Amino acid sequence: MSFALPSFSPRQMFGQKTIRPIGAAVLSGIACFEDNLIAIDSAKGFLLQIDPVSDNTKILNPHQTREFTDITGLAIWEDTLWVTRDRSVYACKLGSFGLEHFVTLPYTADGIAVWKSTVYVSCQKLGYILIFDRNTRKEITRFYAPGVGVENLAVSEETLWVCDSTEQTVYCLDRATGEVQFSVLTPFDSPTGIAIHTNASTGEQTLYLAYASEEPYVRDNPNADPNHELAYRDRTFIHPLYYHYEPQKHYALSNGYLIEMSYAEEISPIEEVYLQEVEWRIALPSDTDRQKVKHVEPIGLPFEEEFIDGQRVAVFRFDALAPGERHMFGWKAVLEVRGIKYRFTPKDVEDIPKLSPEFTSRYLVDNDELAMDTAIVRRAAEEAIGTETNLLRKMYSIRNYVYDQLSYGIKPHIDTPDRVLERGVGSCGEYVGVLLALCRLNGIACRTVGRYKCPPYAEHQHVPLQPDYNHVWLEFYIPGFGWLPMESNPDDIGNYGPYPTRFFMGLCWYHIEIGKGIPFETLTSKGVRLTKEDISIGELAINHIRFTILEELPPF
Repeated sequence: MSFALPSFSPRQMFGQKTIRPIGAAVLSGIACFEDNLIAIDSAKGFLLQIDPVSDNTKILNPHQTREFTDITGLAIWEDTLWVTRDRSVYACKLGSFGLEHFVTLPYTADGIAVWKSTVYVSCQKLGYILIFDRNTRKEITRFYAPGVGVENLAVSEETLWVCDSTEQTVYCLDRATGEVQFSVLTPFDSPTGIAIHTNASTGEQTLYLAYASEEPYVRDNPNADPNHELAYRDRTFIHPLYYHYEPQKHYALSNGYLIEMSYAEEISPIEEVYLQEVEWRIALPSDTDRQKVKHVEPIGLPFEEEFIDGQRVAVFRFDALAPGERHMFGWKAVLEVRGIKYRFTPKDVEDIPKLSPEFTSRYLVDNDELAMDTAIVRRAAEEAIGTETNLLRKMYSIRNYVYDQLSYGIKPHIDTPDRVLERGVGSCGEYVGVLLALCRLNGIACRTVGRYKCPPYAEHQHVPLQPDYNHVWLEFYIPGFGWLPMESNPDDIGNYGPYPTRFFMGLCWYHIEIGKGIPFETLTSKGVRLTKEDISIGELAINHIRFTILEELPPF
């Protein structure tokens, strides 16, 4: 007897929206069955049928919830449901839900995908994706797991899709060989499930990801004083993943948003000063492969635009800034920003050209108090790479070395790399300083990028959002190709690795690129640039930064 789930009406088809299943706590596996979405709530043991339009949910296994508790992976092939729980893989007929044992692994089985007679099972502890024959239950082969986190799986035709929760990344693998074709960053953190929906009319396929985490919120508590307290609640939902792969350019783009960003300075000096012929420069957002500037306008006062080393800069001019004088000025920009993930292998950079004299004189020198001539920094530069000569492997080794040596801590000012290495603790700016010094001493051209990240709450649209801190990262240069991004410290998680590579040659949609390789903000008086010893901008003005997420960008 065949099994069919209750059908949705014609309007209830998959769309380009966030699906928030009613009553769900922790979704850890999803699958598509015809025009239905099936998901497992691992905390409750519910196998859910979800209406992708109304978010309504139906429990399909009301009498077998105990058997489905703590399930992590879920797949459907024809009339059979496959799941992973603990170290084992189970299967059952849709409609009966009596789990039958298929195979047991030496360690926890995480994700599962099925294509015809082939069963794919991921195991983080082993570091592999195991491939079994459905009929013999014997292992056929295994692929290296592309990431370091718990991985869920989906499969279609010639492609195996791997969703890694720690990496915030979906990898596209050749189903026959396990070779990674490309990867894309997910727009939200903690992806816990992946499914493929095929439009019956057009044949077009869409990837859907489940996410599960906790979020803080302010809870009303009449028994507390004051009557509010910080609490946490489950945050789980399903969202389509869009991507566009550019093989010739070695990158793939993913979901993005239309964002309005404003940056303004309010003159409010700690001590009254008098400055003549003032030019106040503030870098503007950059146009890149992943970021497009749609509109820029001044705030408060007009500015003139300059280009410095190819970067756009707003210049505000004052005849004088006198004691008691107050101004508000800056810029507001509308940006299209997407996630980007580059894919280069060490083999791709074996026969690259030599670094040009122009880049050598600019990006291999100590031009920003990097303490490159100190013994501790030079020793660290040697230890970081050992005998490695390949540029990409050197860059990866330097990153991991710095992550091993430093732990993250916020400080009111930036120390030089020698002091940071001695202390073993650094802010994002100090991580960048150490990375720049070690890279440049090893012949790798690099530069700073930043200055802010949009708060990563894509669901909070048309609401003003303010970042807690500024932020910087870096770019390193591959001769013959160009600049590649690398985060300063967000991948520095866990104890001595393995570290994720989500932001090694990748940026998420909330990274806003401003002023590549140039100072974000400078001040001159009578043509002379003022330094921190003269007067710092922080002592002269208060900055106001605001982001507003206007909408999600359409699919490619």
